[in-house]
Amino acid sequence: MTTQVSGSYADIHTWENLYTAWRKAAKGKRGRSAAAHFEYRLEDNLIHLQEELASANYQPGAYVNFTIHEPKRRLISAAPFRDRVVHHALCNVIEPAFEASFIDHSYANRVGKGTHRALDSGQGWMQQYSFVLQCDIRQFFPSIDHRILQRILNRRIQDGGIRRLIGKILTSGAGVLSEEYAMIYFPGDDLFAVNRPRGLPIGNLTSQFWANCYLNEFDHFVLRELGCPAYLRYVDDFLLFANSKSDLWRWKNAIRQRLGELRLVLHENQAQVRPTSEGVRFLGFVLYPTHRLLLRRKGIHFRRTFLARLESYRRGDLPRAELDRSLRSWINHVRYANSWGLRKALLQDVRL
Repeated sequence: MTTQVSGSYADIHTWENLYTAWRKAAKGKRGRSAAAHFEYRLEDNLIHLQEELASANYQPGAYVNFTIHEPKRRLISAAPFRDRVVHHALCNVIEPAFEASFIDHSYANRVGKGTHRALDSGQGWMQQYSFVLQCDIRQFFPSIDHRILQRILNRRIQDGGIRRLIGKILTSGAGVLSEEYAMIYFPGDDLFAVNRPRGLPIGNLTSQFWANCYLNEFDHFVLRELGCPAYLRYVDDFLLFANSKSDLWRWKNAIRQRLGELRLVLHENQAQVRPTSEGVRFLGFVLYPTHRLLLRRKGIHFRRTFLARLESYRRGDLPRAELDRSLRSWINHVRYANSWGLRKALLQDVRL
């Protein structure tokens, strides 16, 4: 039986929920200007937000856009801090019902999951199966179709107020990634298909959550209808394992068709079946059945970034604690790979 969202729109704008949402939105960011400005008059800001939501007059603000280049070029869209509080308040109410339906091996943006658990699962399956099919989706966030997404969400959400709030948030992000999207026509499309609302701003809590909702039925399709014995997904990157190459090639054709129903397209050249013994590049690492390595470009990028931060520290522009924190964070990430030699080589000539 489909799990339904039991909460109502009124639950979103209760004081307790908004206060909890603020704490989540501010976690790790209280020193930043937007979060600090909101916190300076916290009660007034939360009351104002509560009144806007209760009267259905809430309107999302404009995004601030910037580009990152690691691991690849992406346009990041940051919502105003007050909108991030609303995103958390919404997800507090609706996420549990969807989370209960997600497969165990969907690892992105979920409590108790994450990159390293995905790597552990993938490597464990490489020890059990001879072949792997690695896939990712072209233009994933820019391609997400609003009509399809709302249909998926509405199956579990009956409350009209929650649906309208979701619609406002979706509309506020429509077109943000339009320049990142190269139009793809699907069977049955007419010329007006170019005008379909699409795209989720990369960087939103709601975008990360809705991406999992969008692909949830696809996850169950791979496990139940295709009968894949070992499958995992991290955002739009996913791996299928089997002992039969022909099964994996057949599943690739079925996956292509099923993704087309979601108006999504595979990176065809990258979706290849290969022996697990050859290794697979996944989430910044190269996985082998017996060990894993950090991608070389990841090490180069870290060294370049760290040396720039080190120079900022020497000029007095960066606190020592922040420099140490960035180094510890990176070491904690790469220690899950066979990276001792790499870490030593990258840091041996660094002097504080």
